[in-house]
Amino acid sequence: MPFVTAKFAMSLDGKIASRSGDSKWISGRESREYAHALRARSDAIVVGIGTALADDPQLTARDGAGNAAGRQPLRVVLDSRGRLPASARMLSAPGKTLVATTQGAGGLAGDGVDDKIETLALLAGEGGVDMRALLALLGERGVVNVLVEGGGGVLGTLFDMRLVDKVVAFVAPVIIGGSGAASPVGGLGAETMRQAARLRDATTRRFGADTAIIGYFGSDNDVHRDS
Repeated sequence: MPFVTAKFAMSLDGKIASRSGDSKWISGRESREYAHALRARSDAIVVGIGTALADDPQLTARDGAGNAAGRQPLRVVLDSRGRLPASARMLSAPGKTLVATTQGAGGLAGDGVDDKIETLALLAGEGGVDMRALLALLGERGVVNVLVEGGGGVLGTLFDMRLVDKVVAFVAPVIIGGSGAASPVGGLGAETMRQAARLRDATTRRFGADTAIIGYFGSDNDVHRDS
């Protein structure tokens, strides 16, 4: 199984977007540059279809000047119903894209023709693609480090399943407010505080005005690891 890092940026009151869905930019330039460094060190980046449709990201690793890095991680989009459009920017960006969908959802335009695009059909899991099966398949393909960038549903599923090894959370000194604003981690969540996943060896780093909290989960949380 790959080593999974969950990365997200949130406001001081725990929001990842405004009530209209606007999220650019919660974190500052220094935080975003570090996030690109994390991408450059990762073998794969995972996002959900909601993030892909809302932000239309390129999901590339870039330097401080905005230039694409020489080595690009595999982009993985969780798209259980086959909604990613062929016009998505990531499909024409440097590197390769893997669309993880469920059986019967259909393929993506360009799959099988363009070697930069691949559709992988998996059995359905909690709320969509079977995450444990996907991570295992990525591991079989030589993926060692996976960076998960959201959204909240994807991160929530991974935390519920105890599949996260490391967290990098950027906290920006901004208040968004609103009961309808999105949270960085969804899913079922812990029923009691005793069941909450707690980081160990947590440290903080400053990136401009932002503070990053970086930590790991202990062996009690690594129930997925069998090798």
